[in-house]
Amino acid sequence: MILFDTNVIIDVLDEDEAHHQWAVKQLVSAVLNEGAVVSAVTVAELCAGDRYPEEVESDLHKWGFQITDIPAKSAALCSKAYHRYVTARRVSGGSPPPKMPLPDFFIGAQAQVMGWKIATRDQARFKNYFSTVPLLTP
Repeated sequence: MILFDTNVIIDVLDEDEAHHQWAVKQLVSAVLNEGAVVSAVTVAELCAGDRYPEEVESDLHKWGFQITDIPAKSAALCSKAYHRYVTARRVSGGSPPPKMPLPDFFIGAQAQVMGWKIATRDQARFKNYFSTVPLLTP
């Protein structure tokens, strides 16, 4: 299975995005081969930015995506990765991190627990905090 990060779904939807063709190719390949899945986290992010949030789930199903809940055992892994991220930001003198764990940490933890690949444009964060998860990137 390939777990799709929200940014790749957005690229699929927007023909003007620089990675649109790459994103469409990843989606088609995943649907025809390994399977394409999105996390409930991605659904929430897409709904937050959509004019018609009540249609997001049905649109994802039409495109061939399976929608999955986050496994409970992803929570501890997400928390540990987020803690490392917060510590790294403090040490580097960066701006304060968000108070809630970022959606990418839930997505990364889910992919690691399930043994899935991630299709994403955000390879740095996933490589740093979920180094064992295979990434598909442009």
